[in-house]
Amino acid sequence: MRKIVLLDTLTFGKTDLSCFEAFGSVQNYKTTSTNATQERIRDAEVIVTNKVVITSEHMQKAKHLKLICVAATGTNNVDLAAAKELGILVKNVAGYSTDSVVQHTFSMLFYLLGHSRYYDESVKNAVYSKSGIFTDVSQPFFEIKGKKWGIIGLGEIGRGVANIAKCFGAELFYYSTSGVNRTQDFQRVNLETLLQSCDIITIHAPLNETTKNLLDYKALSTCKEGAVVLNLGRGGIINEVAVAKLVDEKEIYFGLDVFEKEPLVQTSPLLHVKNKERLYMTPHIAWTSVEAREKLIARVCENIKSSF
Repeated sequence: MRKIVLLDTLTFGKTDLSCFEAFGSVQNYKTTSTNATQERIRDAEVIVTNKVVITSEHMQKAKHLKLICVAATGTNNVDLAAAKELGILVKNVAGYSTDSVVQHTFSMLFYLLGHSRYYDESVKNAVYSKSGIFTDVSQPFFEIKGKKWGIIGLGEIGRGVANIAKCFGAELFYYSTSGVNRTQDFQRVNLETLLQSCDIITIHAPLNETTKNLLDYKALSTCKEGAVVLNLGRGGIINEVAVAKLVDEKEIYFGLDVFEKEPLVQTSPLLHVKNKERLYMTPHIAWTSVEAREKLIARVCENIKSSF
């Protein structure tokens, strides 16, 4: 019977994993440390990993291994060259979380744009009740309509965000990190122009040599007063030290769902900013809607089925 090992099922939450049972004997692990990986995959024919790293050495010692299923779009946690040399298939899942990430982009924007934290707390703390006035306009916000929205990385997710932003009446611009993406639908600009002119900036690019530290202190400091910058691409694209410094120097609002090291290290300067209302952080959850995780698992099972 084919042995299937799932290395980090905790990342799937309560998603039904029973589809794997149709392909053989299944061994589930909620998390797998670096030291435990080799032993756990030793006799496996199929392994499923979200973020657990699979090295050349792991593969060489796993004599029965035929298929590595990456339960994600990126495959940077697997030594692809070694897998090819050893004749081990590597399959990922693309496009499963597009709608989820697009939705979370707007969720983060509305939280920052509408000063949701402040207004929620003012009501719950009875500040509003004691104010003697029916409204509170102390934290002004603007409408998306007519504002300039810049997208860094116009792939499937970036385009999804652009299409919805267009419905709100935003004026769309984009910067292609690869230099490949071209479209007549939206205006292409260089990075400097995008940062200096846009009211809303959202990042939906992969992390690579071109995008690493793309937005450092010098670049981010050129953003307009009141601008909102959201990173839903990859940690490392935006310099976290720069973000922590700028929220206390200038009225720029940042939303981060991804970080250079995950989970975010306790010593991160992002945890010690003074103007906390200008910084909204979520723990890499943009991809995790119930529907996205269900789609992910279904497609991983399809990858196993189509491989044998």
